[in-house]
Amino acid sequence: MTDIVLAIVMLAAFALVAGAFVLWRRTGAAKNPALMVLLAAIAVINVLIWTVPAPDGTAPIDQVKQAAGGS
Repeated sequence: MTDIVLAIVMLAAFALVAGAFVLWRRTGAAKNPALMVLLAAIAVINVLIWTVPAPDGTAPIDQVKQAAGGS
């Protein structure tokens, strides 16, 4: 289930960047597209925090799966 959530977050981040580009091209405004890109960057960083392994080789998401008894 956590894999699906992380995939949806990544898709949302890509959609935010694409939407920011379209909004910027249509309106010329910079504030809202910049905030959308910032939100996308935060989402990607959050996914990286959960998936990048620590020096001992285990990622936080793997630890959560093991604690829940999943595979």
